[in-house]
Amino acid sequence: MNFQFYFEKMLDSEEFKKFKEEHKDSFFCSGFFVIDKKGNEDNQNLDYFVRSLNKIFSFKINNKIELTPVDNFGNDLVPEEISENISFDFTEIEDMILDKMEEEKIKNKIEKMLFSLQAKDKKNYLLGTVFISGLGIIKVKIDLDENKIVDFEKKSFFDMVKIVKK
Repeated sequence: MNFQFYFEKMLDSEEFKKFKEEHKDSFFCSGFFVIDKKGNEDNQNLDYFVRSLNKIFSFKINNKIELTPVDNFGNDLVPEEISENISFDFTEIEDMILDKMEEEKIKNKIEKMLFSLQAKDKKNYLLGTVFISGLGIIKVKIDLDENKIVDFEKKSFFDMVKIVKK
């Protein structure tokens, strides 16, 4: 699965062309991706920020392209622009994570991956939450400009659940 495939599918859609015509001051600012290894719940969303409205609009990419406004995310927050020329492959990202899991001696299997594509300080990142067998979670940050993992942490689901005694 290549990111550029989804991006081009959105760019070619009538929904996107109409949106860009109406909002010439918009720019690509983020993406959200679900890759379900066990089921069939894959999901791809690409987001555009409209400066004049101070609002984000999300394009859900399935068999057809659906445009939805995103709830207010903070009036003072303007996301960074992400280049429309960015390209990466989710299979290669998964391979990077699997290599790091092997290096960290994590034997669990990947069940689902959630990724948020964002830019900060003119660098592009994939922030990921990877659900693994045995109720484990891996938090990962991938620098797409350098094509490397810059942060990797395994947690147990139980680490995140606070047990309260009666």
